[in-house]
Amino acid sequence: MATIEDHDLRYALANELHARPFPALKAPCFAAYLAVKRPTDAAGRDREADVAHLHALLDRFGAAHPPEGANHFFGEIGKYRLKWEQHTEFVTYTIFGDRNAARPFDPAVFDVFPADWLAAAPGVRITSALIRVEERPNDAAMHAKIDDWFVAESVAASSVLDDAAVIAGDFRIDAGGHMRFAVFVSPGISERRVGRIVQRVSEIETYKTMSMLGLARARAIQGRLGEIEDELSGMVSGLGRADISHEEELRELLQVSAELESLHAQTSFRFGATAAYEALVGDRVRVMREERWEGRQTWHEFMMRRFDPAMRTVKSVERRLEAMADRAMRAGDLLRTRVDVDRSGQSQKLLESMDQRAQLQLRLQETVEGLSVVAISYYAVSLLGYLLAPLAGRFGIDKSWTTAGLVVPVVLAVWLFGRAVKKRLIHK
Repeated sequence: MATIEDHDLRYALANELHARPFPALKAPCFAAYLAVKRPTDAAGRDREADVAHLHALLDRFGAAHPPEGANHFFGEIGKYRLKWEQHTEFVTYTIFGDRNAARPFDPAVFDVFPADWLAAAPGVRITSALIRVEERPNDAAMHAKIDDWFVAESVAASSVLDDAAVIAGDFRIDAGGHMRFAVFVSPGISERRVGRIVQRVSEIETYKTMSMLGLARARAIQGRLGEIEDELSGMVSGLGRADISHEEELRELLQVSAELESLHAQTSFRFGATAAYEALVGDRVRVMREERWEGRQTWHEFMMRRFDPAMRTVKSVERRLEAMADRAMRAGDLLRTRVDVDRSGQSQKLLESMDQRAQLQLRLQETVEGLSVVAISYYAVSLLGYLLAPLAGRFGIDKSWTTAGLVVPVVLAVWLFGRAVKKRLIHK
């Protein structure tokens, strides 16, 4: 049978779609979730440090390492199961365990991550969560648990995936430093579906937190943007004034433009990432197919009231930064035009002054030339007078008449000779 050569990445790309299966979970159980991020340059971090940190955890339990180059892992570590994923800016660890602690959301549950191992993490915690999965009790019992576990002012609870489960959380950090989420699973729901719900809950929390980094960056530059906007307004309003140095103003505007470009470079990645994470949050909430449960606010409503305004602030600051950069560019064009006009006027005045000086020099030169003709003619007449004096005496002509007769032809000859020399020099 004839064969065709496969692309080098064909199998890798096909397998990538199936590389991160959802865990299979059976209620009651729990998940301890951790997301670690480098404080700066997270996207350009040394990813081998992430893998080495994972290996250190696996070695404590004698577990096998993932294949070289893998960016995800799922396997047994002692009596628990570990799911590890490496993302663009962060790394996530999720440990799944059977049964639940007697005390709901006991901080000791997070001790499944060794303390010294956490301290050696190549980054900082961006979020962590305890997810408690229980069999679904009656509505009254769920009401009591949700009211006891979460802050009433911000709790969100809804039925998801065609009433497969009820999820609840208040998106607040508890005294142990973790987010709390509860999943009440309806009878007969498959273990894979339970795993998908838990996975979606952890993803919503992580992407929501990563999105909020954009809000922090936006707030950090808002004050400076206000100052720059005032500076730009002052510069633009001074375009029509004649009592200021537009060249100095142009230099100041270039400094402002450079600062705006610097701010844009510093924030473009974060604002772009924020938009991507925001879209992921919306996608994860939608795929849960929420329905209102017992009049509680849904997760979508919580995001709409608390999360969406923060994202609109980020977008507003991003648009404002771009608009100010465009405004600075237009102001720069106007200022450069004004400076060019001023320089053209100065050049015109300079040319007029040079023309006047040239005319003065020409008149002075003509005067000097006239005096030169007189001086040369004087000496020429004197020399010729001495030369012709003996001849004039022989014919009885007075010396003064001889000299007088020489003046006109000598002056004319000197003037014509000077004119000829001047023309020759000009033509050269």
